[in-house]
Amino acid sequence: MAVGSSNSFDLVVLGAGTGGYAAAFRAAQMGLKVALVDEGKIGGTCLHRGCIPTKALLESAAVAERIRHAADFGLTLPGEAVLDYAKVAARRDMVVNRMWKGLGSLVKKNNVTWVQGRGRLDGAHKIYVTAEDGSEILLEATDTILATGSRVKSLPGITPDGRAIVTSDDVLAMTSLPKSAIVIGAGAVGVEFASLFHDLGSTVTVLEYLPAIVPLEDREVSKELERSFTRRGIRVMTNARFDAASVVAADGGARITVGPDGGTAEELSAEIVLVAAGRGTNVENVGLETTAAIVDRGIVKVDGHMRTAEPHLYAIGDIVGGLQLAHTAAHEGIIAAHVIAGEADVHPMDYAKQPKATYCRPEIASVGLTEQQCEAKGLPIKIGKVPFQAVGKAIIGGDYEGFTKIIGHAQTNETLGVHIIGPHATDLIAEASLALTLEAAPWEIGAATHAHPTLSEILGEAAMAVDGRAINF
Repeated sequence: MAVGSSNSFDLVVLGAGTGGYAAAFRAAQMGLKVALVDEGKIGGTCLHRGCIPTKALLESAAVAERIRHAADFGLTLPGEAVLDYAKVAARRDMVVNRMWKGLGSLVKKNNVTWVQGRGRLDGAHKIYVTAEDGSEILLEATDTILATGSRVKSLPGITPDGRAIVTSDDVLAMTSLPKSAIVIGAGAVGVEFASLFHDLGSTVTVLEYLPAIVPLEDREVSKELERSFTRRGIRVMTNARFDAASVVAADGGARITVGPDGGTAEELSAEIVLVAAGRGTNVENVGLETTAAIVDRGIVKVDGHMRTAEPHLYAIGDIVGGLQLAHTAAHEGIIAAHVIAGEADVHPMDYAKQPKATYCRPEIASVGLTEQQCEAKGLPIKIGKVPFQAVGKAIIGGDYEGFTKIIGHAQTNETLGVHIIGPHATDLIAEASLALTLEAAPWEIGAATHAHPTLSEILGEAAMAVDGRAINF
């Protein structure tokens, strides 16, 4: 346990994003003396430049789409709805600020010491923190968790200017909506922005280097999303090839020369080009070189309990690779906190049981293995797949695109993966996540009574469909 001065702690967490503060709060709940260090605001990328502001914008886009279909529900509105993007942006910022203040109160509630400044390791037990005014303090720790997160990155040869060629950080600071947008990259970030831009009235083109959009998802989900985007009027180009030098700011916007692999290239122009090319880890200038921790191509190597090669130094979140999701970082942080507190039998990190959620329209959520991953592993599988059109609540809500797909092991009856594309998929995946955690078989998911009429019925139906026993499909 920590002894000595007020700057001595059982645990110092360097980085106050979702993973960092989750680890700090849990460790403090278990009786440890904890300091949480960050040069920015508590909440990190997710709260201030990622998950929360993006989803606030997507909620406004969802309301706009709902209003367009008011007549379908028997409601005639006096005129068309008019978008005031400045107010949309103000609401985005209000949501972020409210949640930030809430986190501040949780720091006090959990009796965690907040230290504002840039932290740097000196081995595993010393952290020098430099404040904005240049002053420096030394924190001493029995154990340290490194949770320094990640930052947006561009593609080689493309330099965002914050106006015509932008990153997600730039978009989340905008107070006006672009009339048109080209999105480079169709992972979760790219398709979310493409979806919200389109639903708010922008003309959108999505470019993806790989053969499928949302390429980490099940292939049937990828195909369904591409079909949905195309039906809505979002242009999607997969196998897209372009020279970075062709991405230039010009004529009050930006342009790019691009074409399908082996096909004819064309010049596209838009008010903005959004580079949604992933994130780079923050492993530089944090003192890792003073430790025995192993860093390979920007990823800090850890074991299943988040330990680095340096004793008493743990790492969590985006810097360890994994799924680079906020809720996954929180789970990693909680694992590390329990290990540090000396708890026995702490379960190791299992990324296959971590849910993924993408908030485009239609929403996507999944947990476990995709069908292509099962094939690569040579697993015998059986599949239940049910469309939302078979669910009364989806028809009632007027939103019945997509399906739920459950993959079971053909011999052991183990649930291998659950994949949802459709209304409220990101909420529905919680049941599937619990099922995998409790090692429930598909028949057990189907045996649980799902209230009627609810969207959750689709999980029960898809689970029963794995063995050909669906009732309503």
